Amino acid sequence: MTIFRRHCNRSQRSARHGLAFVVGLLFLSVNVIAGEPKIDKLAWLAGCWASVAENSEAGSTEQWMQPAGGSMLGVSRVVRDGRMVAFEYLRIVEADAGGLVFIASPSGQATAKFSLARLGQSEVVFENPQHDFPQRISYRLIDNELLLGRIEGTIDGQPRAVDFPMARVDCENSDS
Repeated sequence: MTIFRRHCNRSQRSARHGLAFVVGLLFLSVNVIAGEPKIDKLAWLAGCWASVAENSEAGSTEQWMQPAGGSMLGVSRVVRDGRMVAFEYLRIVEADAGGLVFIASPSGQATAKFSLARLGQSEVVFENPQHDFPQRISYRLIDNELLLGRIEGTIDGQPRAVDFPMARVDCENSDS
């Protein structure tokens, strides 16, 4: 009987250790998954960017702060005929579930949120299929000095896309 009890106790201990190990692995993997992606992976977006679109004017810029506190803050301005015609306050924040959310507050319009769809080494895509237009917002870094912003989606069932090519500029002189 004692041998049976010792064997059972050993089996129970092994089972408990095995269960603890599995629970530990699950906890670790959930934390790794929940912790990804981090806002720091978008550090390449930080800085000042001047529009290089054919019809852009001096002062048409977008600026992003470095990642900090689980967020990045940005602002953009479009200038035509020497006057500001549009502006936008932008945020990218880490969501509770570990993803990223792009929050846009454009020129007196309602704030819209877009969830992370894809994150690469030099590209990020956010989507909100329920939004009127755009339904997708993306940024792609090209050669560390060029940034292609893009909005796309459908309007009245027709696909539409608008590109915003930008060049990295010194933040002290980003108005030129």
